[in-house]
Amino acid sequence: MRQIILDTETTGLSWERGNRVVEIGCVEFIERRPTGRTFHCYLNPDCPFEPGAQEVTGLTLEFLADKPRFAEVVDEFLSFIDGAELVIHNAAFDVGFLDNELRLAGAHHGALSDRCVIEDSLLLARQRYPGQRNSLDALCKRLGVDNAHRQLHGALLDAQLLAEVYIGLTSGQEEIGFGAAGAGAVAAIPTYRGATGPRPRIPIPTVDLQAHQSRLAGLRKKAGQAVWDRLGEQEAQWQAPVLA
Repeated sequence: MRQIILDTETTGLSWERGNRVVEIGCVEFIERRPTGRTFHCYLNPDCPFEPGAQEVTGLTLEFLADKPRFAEVVDEFLSFIDGAELVIHNAAFDVGFLDNELRLAGAHHGALSDRCVIEDSLLLARQRYPGQRNSLDALCKRLGVDNAHRQLHGALLDAQLLAEVYIGLTSGQEEIGFGAAGAGAVAAIPTYRGATGPRPRIPIPTVDLQAHQSRLAGLRKKAGQAVWDRLGEQEAQWQAPVLA
């Protein structure tokens, strides 16, 4: 599976009010592994920044004055993302801006959804952490992703951070290869090489067991039974001796 983790920076919060994209950053994954391929560009928006937007990115119109316009990079951009699954945090925002840029560059370009499946990592985060803050910074802190170097918003940097966050959201894997893992860290990862012997048993701390039982008790009180109880009954049936 080919995935592109994507982020944009813009001159403001609404393309309907004439705001434009000023930066695009993409990171390519294949089979959930970074390939090292990226797409990154700054863009001349031909419009001013809204108040506050410039401070978020640190970009200026002077810096962007000699950068290409979106129409000049659209073919390269579409070639990079074509056919991939796009992973975007708060996808509606970025997709709205990019679809607008595609329209302005020529209706024949179509929309992102014509070319790609779109996965919104913000929706995934809200499902996993309901009622909590799920901004990129909040998720980095929660999932142990180092974002100390993120002083300003930058599309490529944010796409790289989002890649690590997305892996954490979908599999719990924390290290995906942007940092250099030491040999000791790799050697410490246990491996299970077959089903010929007894499966390894991992001891569970008493405090975690107590919290688990407390949670089950609350579910039983509220719903009469917890799904965990039914799983326990099934396991008991599987382990029961078969009488001849």
